[in-house]
Amino acid sequence: MARPLTQRQQNVYDFIVKTMQELGYPPTRAEISRAMGYRSPNAAEEHLRALERKGAIRMISGTSRGIRLPAQEAEAETEEAPARQLPIIGEVAAGSPILAAEHIDRYCPLPPEYFTPRADYLLRVRGLSMKEIGILEGDLLAVHRTDRVRNGQIVVARLEDEVTVKRFQRKGHQVTLVAENADFAPIEVDLRHDPLEIEGIGVGVIRGGNGQALS
Repeated sequence: MARPLTQRQQNVYDFIVKTMQELGYPPTRAEISRAMGYRSPNAAEEHLRALERKGAIRMISGTSRGIRLPAQEAEAETEEAPARQLPIIGEVAAGSPILAAEHIDRYCPLPPEYFTPRADYLLRVRGLSMKEIGILEGDLLAVHRTDRVRNGQIVVARLEDEVTVKRFQRKGHQVTLVAENADFAPIEVDLRHDPLEIEGIGVGVIRGGNGQALS
């Protein structure tokens, strides 16, 4: 870091590092505020901006978890690309490719061939819309990149700027993306005028991102 941090800035920085090490993705402003005892996320935002000015972090606009650590990025750039490991995709910025470099939080030491068909990346699951088939918050979904999908398969779908995991059903021009949770309504897509892009199909789950794979 080019400039020294104040004690409060150091506390925020340490919390960011700890969260990324334990969960694999950075905290939100609200999570930082709760951890630091701030009354408003605005206080966390001010510290984040100060950390960015001092070169301790890099901010990515348009996402609630858009915090990167330049020290880790520089270290990753000096290492040989992990060809036998799977990239873990954290927060996906609106409108950008799912495998963009800024979306890769880290790599998992599992070969792509561990899954059938082979996995191309691991996507960290948000929410509980697929909980009834055992895909839970914080799990890693192994994804095989393809746009060829059959009815009943679990897909990673992009709807305009949103990426979601759902069960795929198609009849003619009508696609239904079905949640495996009774609390969530299905998403109806008319292919004649609604944008839909299939990013891949789910081929396995790593429970809680801790390396326990479920094929």
